[in-house]
Amino acid sequence: MIFIQDLISIYIYVFVFAAILSWFPSASSQGGLAQVKRVVVQLTEPVLRPIRQVMPRTGFGGVNIDFSVWVAIIGLEIIRYFL
Repeated sequence: MIFIQDLISIYIYVFVFAAILSWFPSASSQGGLAQVKRVVVQLTEPVLRPIRQVMPRTGFGGVNIDFSVWVAIIGLEIIRYFL
């Protein structure tokens, strides 16, 4: 069980990293940052896509904010707590 809890913790860190990484635009599609973003998106999208389909984006002052990362983190924390 500890191993699964540790994996969930690492996955939560990947979500936090993805959220921070989304603030930085990549200048090209071939740079190092763009490659890191592609890997992170491949790791996080299987969980975030269903959440985004159910939960609409919220807008504040013309800026859309995606809370799906926070929903995923809270869900993973709940799962980790019950393991």
